[in-house]
Amino acid sequence: MSDPQEPVGEPVEESTSVDDVVGRAHEGLAEAEAAGRDATDEAAAAASAPPADEPAVATSVEADAPVAAEPTEEADEPVFSTPALNDMHGTYGENVDTAATEQYQASREAVETEAYPAGAAAGAAAAASVAEPVAPQPIFVQAPEEPRPRGNRGAAGGIGLVAAVCFAALYLASGLVIGLVNGDITTGGLTDWLVDALSSWGLWVPTVVFFVAFWLLGAIINRGRWGAWVIIGLLVGVAAWGGHLLGQLFEAPFWNVTASQGADIVDQQLFAPLAIAAFIIGRELTIWFGAWAAARGKRMTALNVEARREYERTLEAGPQLAR
Repeated sequence: MSDPQEPVGEPVEESTSVDDVVGRAHEGLAEAEAAGRDATDEAAAAASAPPADEPAVATSVEADAPVAAEPTEEADEPVFSTPALNDMHGTYGENVDTAATEQYQASREAVETEAYPAGAAAGAAAAASVAEPVAPQPIFVQAPEEPRPRGNRGAAGGIGLVAAVCFAALYLASGLVIGLVNGDITTGGLTDWLVDALSSWGLWVPTVVFFVAFWLLGAIINRGRWGAWVIIGLLVGVAAWGGHLLGQLFEAPFWNVTASQGADIVDQQLFAPLAIAAFIIGRELTIWFGAWAAARGKRMTALNVEARREYERTLEAGPQLAR
């Protein structure tokens, strides 16, 4: 034992790990338990010994048993029955309690894992699923469909039907006027001539030819301007003139006449008044009804331009989430 008056140097700070602290705590607890068992045994021996020996036993017990520290006013500080534990707690403070608690938790988890492996695995999986961030799922957005350009061909066909009806009426009126002037048609036979004309090839063949020519021209021009109808409409007039010649051949009829007779019919009708009337009617109707078709084509062009701009604005804006 060292001399009390011997000078004591300054304490040296030793880096003690948590495992060393826990080991020392366990050693102190073991010493306290051993001392408690020794005290219990000596107390039992003193009780069974003769009364004369009581002072000696008491003295022995007092000398060997660890003396519990008297409680102090600091209620928050723990007091151990073993001086080693009190010194250790005073030196390392809360680190001893923290290390012991961590070791206790680790040993408890190990026991639970061994006892309930399935539950521990499920809990670990659940904890991992909660801890791991969920990857964002991709959102598929349908791209806007490119607008189809609106045409004018169907409308040109519909306008051509109206023009063909007008052509038939004007062509029939022209034949009536020419017949009255030439004297081929009399006032009394006007009704019979009209019935025959409405059911003849000479009226409907040029009318059909005019309609087909007008529609083909509308398909070519489509959304073009009116100037195209005015210029190219000359071909529709020529087609109407050819339709008049073809109608006269159907009236013969051409399948009952020879080639020379058919050529004679064509020669007679090349510059006939009704043939010239068919050319003029076809030409003028193409100009005026072509203006109608061109106006509609202009509207379709404007709608196509606006639809294209809207499509480009949608692409520039990108996908939008619905609110």
